[in-house]
Amino acid sequence: DGHSALSAYERKRLKNITENAKFFAALNLHEVSARLNQIATQGQSHGTKRPKPKKVEEATVLRRRSMRLLRVEPSGMPLPETPAQPGAEQYPQVPDGPVPMVPEDQAEDSKRTEALLGTWMRISELKAEAADRSTPDTERYRESLSRMVLSPGNIRKVVKSRVCSIAIHPSQSTILVAAGDKWGHVGLWNVSCGSEEGAHVFTPHNLSVNCMHFSPCNPAHLLSLSHDTLRCADVTRAVFDEICRSEENFSSFDFLEENACTALVGHWDGDVAVVDRRTPGVSPELSADIGFRRTRTVHVHPMNKQYFLAAGLMDVGIFDVRYLKAKGNKPVSSLPGHTKSLASAYFSPITGSRVVTVCADDKLRVLRGCLCSRVYDTTSLSSTPKVLSSVRAVWDPRQERCFVVGSMAQPRQINLFQDTGELLHSFYSPDSLTSVCSINVLHPTRSILVGGNSSGRLHVF
Repeated sequence: DGHSALSAYERKRLKNITENAKFFAALNLHEVSARLNQIATQGQSHGTKRPKPKKVEEATVLRRRSMRLLRVEPSGMPLPETPAQPGAEQYPQVPDGPVPMVPEDQAEDSKRTEALLGTWMRISELKAEAADRSTPDTERYRESLSRMVLSPGNIRKVVKSRVCSIAIHPSQSTILVAAGDKWGHVGLWNVSCGSEEGAHVFTPHNLSVNCMHFSPCNPAHLLSLSHDTLRCADVTRAVFDEICRSEENFSSFDFLEENACTALVGHWDGDVAVVDRRTPGVSPELSADIGFRRTRTVHVHPMNKQYFLAAGLMDVGIFDVRYLKAKGNKPVSSLPGHTKSLASAYFSPITGSRVVTVCADDKLRVLRGCLCSRVYDTTSLSSTPKVLSSVRAVWDPRQERCFVVGSMAQPRQINLFQDTGELLHSFYSPDSLTSVCSINVLHPTRSILVGGNSSGRLHVF
């Protein structure tokens, strides 16, 4: 057999191999093995690809199209075009530098705004009366509030979208209000005019106008703050000057001096900046990290301008602007007790001895003892101000202890509270006020309240 030299064990093993080979050959497993080897050599695929189906010839029958998608009535008449929704991309970008004070829908040589701008200039030349800082008794104050009414002629859509800020000119004779919306528009409305020509819209900003103030020393100037710019509308020159520009997203501002030459600006990223209008360029004099993740509002103390109040996410602190530096700033006093996001914090308008905060926990807190009544230095600041009340609220600039806040109650209304939490008065008009006024402001010397809603409409009581 050709294997005689093998041992008995080797001959037995060889016989088994031969028989096994004949058996597997009878099963045709070599074809399966070859197929498996072919798959293995094609790559480490975790699945098999399905063969592409053969292309089917396109049917000659036309598919049925939706008449609604084609915007065609069943009769075959086309539907009217849907107006495009306003958006930021539809508005041209406002260039850097000064912007002419020309309404959005008018040519530069138009005469339509001359009356409005002329009125603003005229009333700014008159010296405003000093506000009566004496606090009347509660009954006389209630009586004056009850005489404030909302007439149909004092409701007007002044800007195109949600009102983000409002300012009232301090004039004693004419009611002139300004409103800023979320798309960078600034609307001016001469309420006393009583005609359709009394309101005009300008576009000095690209983004939301978060804060506006007439200059306390020269009301011919209206300062407005957007996310990227702080501008001054100078009616005597009919121009929106650029005071400061930044990529840091501005949130709010307040004047550091009565002459309004310097301002404190808050940033959404938590920093604050000092801006001086007298220096050339559009960069701040100082940018300071105050340790907040967000800075929503800043407010300067009404009597001692070196102190300012900053509201962060859940932090409220009083800082001394004289000691601000780029890093490592600490508050001289902190106002604790907020468990959710803050919306704002403001000193009371006369002595600054109280602070009102608005929080997302549906509470408005009034705190006092933030500064000693006579001595204003860092050693006499209280670190734990006493919470007077928890209600849901901006100060009446003529009153030390009263503030207003919009309400979602029905009928829609604006509520005025005392710092004790007592509701003194509700401003409402079921036929005229049908929406929530989230932004409100009171005239510095007259019994005038302006509320703005999410559609750009102003209501003047």
